[in-house]
Amino acid sequence: MDTPANPPAEHHYLAGLDLAGRRVVVVGAGTVAQRRLPRLVGAGAAVEVIAPEATPAVEALADAGEITWTRRGYRDGDLDGAWYAVAAASPDEVNAAVGAEAERRRVFCVRSDRAVSGSAVTPAVAEHDGLLLGVLAGGFPRRSVAVRDALLEALQSGVVDEHADAPAPGVVLVGGGPGAPDLITVRGRRLLAKADLVVTDHLAPRELLEELGPHVEVVDASKIPYGRAANQDVINRTLIDGVRAGRFVVRLKGGDPYVFGRGFEELLACAEAGVPVTVVPGITSAFSVPAVADVPVTHRGVAHEVVVVSGHVAPDDERSLVDWPSLARLRGTLVLLMAVQRIESFAEVLIEHGRPADTPVAVVQEGTTATQRSLRTTLDRVGADVREQGVQPPAVVVIGPVAGLKD
Repeated sequence: MDTPANPPAEHHYLAGLDLAGRRVVVVGAGTVAQRRLPRLVGAGAAVEVIAPEATPAVEALADAGEITWTRRGYRDGDLDGAWYAVAAASPDEVNAAVGAEAERRRVFCVRSDRAVSGSAVTPAVAEHDGLLLGVLAGGFPRRSVAVRDALLEALQSGVVDEHADAPAPGVVLVGGGPGAPDLITVRGRRLLAKADLVVTDHLAPRELLEELGPHVEVVDASKIPYGRAANQDVINRTLIDGVRAGRFVVRLKGGDPYVFGRGFEELLACAEAGVPVTVVPGITSAFSVPAVADVPVTHRGVAHEVVVVSGHVAPDDERSLVDWPSLARLRGTLVLLMAVQRIESFAEVLIEHGRPADTPVAVVQEGTTATQRSLRTTLDRVGADVREQGVQPPAVVVIGPVAGLKD
């Protein structure tokens, strides 16, 4: 346990260094250096790595021209002209030599092997919407990491609001993910916390609504009356009217807004009305729900293609845009969304046009939630098994060899 019983004796001066265009020397190119390099590169430093060998990730940075790699061991004098140094070599003796040269040249140096012997230490760092957080705990890295993570979560969830001013009126289309509240994106959760008005779907993570302040109005779009076609018009008007009333509006959807979520229809309506709109992609249930049920939608040597299909209308419906005979001839993976009610029809047309009757099928109901359950069957049995097992929407159907890999 590295949390101190008493306040640490070490005290460091936390400062932000402007390293843009300035020479930074990193001695060593192993995993420690690999972790440090991206932030140095992001700060605009002219980074030179000195090491006889490098990890593939470090080598890739050099190949891309983001760093300079001198392929040899460290030599005294390598810190000439450096503003900052990182000693991350495997032999401790090399790090000690780098630290000694840095001391002579008055170059601040971080030592990865023995932090107390360096003239600088690396804080636990995180970025959030233009903020750079750095936490030092006097030589107790686990403590600094824990505090950093707590601060970051507080910012991301909106518990701590870093903005003094309210966001400008506008609409944000947020993909809430497949169902579990912690599978929404960081950006989506942060913007949701700033909303004045939330227009939500029944498939959006309900638990997230409990975190909203009492001033936030929540409109359940799934309960808007007047029929399915009219629903979308009413939703569009709700979004537009909310912005015109000076509110910051979040349209919270399940999955991703653009995967059978009518997100682009709403964007077009807002754009036509002159309402600013932002899109925050979400984790689509088409891939994530099978994943949590141990079904990879692709697998090397098994499936080289994935087709996501809407089951909103039957194969023989004149409104259908799906070429079912062509899908039947594919050998890869079919993912059907909104298909539970018509699964027998889909299975029949696929078998009729060439899909083997014994093709494995996985049906995952309410994936990523506490009520998730799965059904494994075959294409010729899926209709009967879904009825017998009482499978209800929302559920994701996966058809193809990948659905049989677990067995």
